[in-house]
Amino acid sequence: MITIPSYLQQGDIIGLICPSGYMPLENMEACLKTLEQWGFRVKKGKTLGTHFNYFSGTDKERLTDLQQMLDDEEVKAVLCARGGYGLSRIIDKIDFTTFLLNPKWIIGYSDITILHSHLFSNYNIASLHSPMAAAFNDGGNETEYVQSLKKALTGQPSAYYCEGYKLNKQGIATGELVGGNLCLLAHLIGSESSINTNGKLLFIEDIGEYIYNIDRLMIQLQRAGKLNDLAGLIVGSFTDMKDTVIPFGASVYDAIYDTIKDYNYPVCFNFPVGHTQENYAFKHGVLHTLEVNEKGVILTEKH
Repeated sequence: MITIPSYLQQGDIIGLICPSGYMPLENMEACLKTLEQWGFRVKKGKTLGTHFNYFSGTDKERLTDLQQMLDDEEVKAVLCARGGYGLSRIIDKIDFTTFLLNPKWIIGYSDITILHSHLFSNYNIASLHSPMAAAFNDGGNETEYVQSLKKALTGQPSAYYCEGYKLNKQGIATGELVGGNLCLLAHLIGSESSINTNGKLLFIEDIGEYIYNIDRLMIQLQRAGKLNDLAGLIVGSFTDMKDTVIPFGASVYDAIYDTIKDYNYPVCFNFPVGHTQENYAFKHGVLHTLEVNEKGVILTEKH
């Protein structure tokens, strides 16, 4: 049974941290301002704007910042300002004891996939796969995608729609919605954070990979049994894909389809989740229904 953290109310505190890669403080200003306009208070972590090589701080500094936010009883949600890389370096050192007594929303995507997967697989706790700080910039805070984060945080059930795609496999399925960045889902296989996909609606997305590597990552999921018993599959955006000098010979969606074509569950492509502005907030671990038909795709939260 999934545990859903308490939804936020006016005046609640959201903690803002960078548990992975570095992000300049000025890139977070629109996010900070918008959260306050939404009626929340913001508690700034020590990793905002700080810099240690690629990361926002040393492993110890990032772990300490995240741990303090998880343990702080006043903080009702923790928004990770950006992803990048770094959470897998510290995930096994996090103490969830206090967090488990009073779970709060963990928010973000990309590298934050590790936290989503870990919380779901080990503790059956829901979290929010959603836009992060950069999405608020340049008017992004007004888009339906960033606004979907506000709706999710305040308890409004989601219902998302997208147009059909030529590779879609029609059908209706209900299951807990899990997933995230494909590279990281494969990276977690064999670890305590590996996602349990049996009977689940799995969603995947990625950025900046070679097409052949996406093919390899899909085969890794397949060989590990992660694709065998899904309720359904949601393929999000795969942006900035690269090809080799000798072409792989297929588009990224064609490569993904080749891996899943023989399964009998519904599959949709080009869903608005991933490393683009079109990135809806997903309540990770929460029961949803996916309907793929000839007119389009509907993903509805069950409540």
